[in-house]
Amino acid sequence: MSHHTHDNHTHEHSLSCGHTKIRHGDHIDYVHDGHLHHKHEEHWDECKIGVSDENPDSCTPVQSDCEHNEDCGHELVPHGDHYDYLVDGRLHHVHGDHIDDHGPVDVIK
Repeated sequence: MSHHTHDNHTHEHSLSCGHTKIRHGDHIDYVHDGHLHHKHEEHWDECKIGVSDENPDSCTPVQSDCEHNEDCGHELVPHGDHYDYLVDGRLHHVHGDHIDDHGPVDVIK
């Protein structure tokens, strides 16, 4: 099975490394610089949240006090063919003049 690896990744993620952790299928991904990483054998894989019933990419407007941009403080998470912002365990997507809710993710505390 082919997968995308994150080459030259020197940071060793762990449950205590400080990066946001998201349960993703049968593994844990670490949010790091707009990427989702998980350890696979002796390297780090790049992941993204797939489009699904739980995480649709449809237009579902949501009230947000944040306009979401690179300086807003919310982390970017790859979702389908775009990026969403992680806000209180939910994926928010900037869509024109509004914000879409692309569903929940299981953030591990």
